[in-house]
Amino acid sequence: MPHAPCSSIGQIYQPARRLLFAEDDQALRVHAGSAMESWGFQVVYAEDGHKGKALAVQGGWDCIVLDRRLPGVDGLSILKEIRLSGGDCPVLFLTTMDGVRDRVEGLRSGADDYLVKPFALPELKARIETLLRRADQPSNVTRLVFGDLELDLVRREVFRRGVKLYIQSQEMRLLEYFMRHPLIVISRTMLLEHVWGIDFPVHTNLVETHISRLRERLGRDAPALLHTVKGQGYVLRAHGQG
Repeated sequence: MPHAPCSSIGQIYQPARRLLFAEDDQALRVHAGSAMESWGFQVVYAEDGHKGKALAVQGGWDCIVLDRRLPGVDGLSILKEIRLSGGDCPVLFLTTMDGVRDRVEGLRSGADDYLVKPFALPELKARIETLLRRADQPSNVTRLVFGDLELDLVRREVFRRGVKLYIQSQEMRLLEYFMRHPLIVISRTMLLEHVWGIDFPVHTNLVETHISRLRERLGRDAPALLHTVKGQGYVLRAHGQG
């Protein structure tokens, strides 16, 4: 279920959207922060973990961009404090730690997404936009839409370009997970845990088999939506989205 925003939100680029950016690298803080301001965000900066923690737990943020390795108090500890204090706004982790175990640890601690350094500014923008769209969705949403793909959560029916697709129940759950997390690279381990409920190491081609079948269901002749990111996992992404 997507997190509710910490404050009322209008359109995506209205100045009222407040973003906390906690990052100790001054060059990156200036470079990325200036870009976020140009996208219409009111950005508040924290250069270390102590300031980041103090600001984060105050609440009132529409999104928090949080470096994992902050001096003083690390990002993971700050994230846990945010969630323990009841903060429910989207949190995007910035990290140089690109191992699956590190990503899973961050997500299990309450992060909504992660972005591995170095990164391109358009990707940062896309990640923030995705998190805000998810936060904007009402909790009683009954329909998910991604491009020309539509999933009716009540009737459990899938349509692409208005044509109903035949998709089996497990493939439907897999597709729903991707549609709730568009543009985010999702590892095999995360899919096994969240779609199949398997949270221990297994040697199986379960994920690969269902991804292949789902791609077939979505149409081999239509533009691809499910992409493999070598060494990382899979992502739901349309043409031109990175």
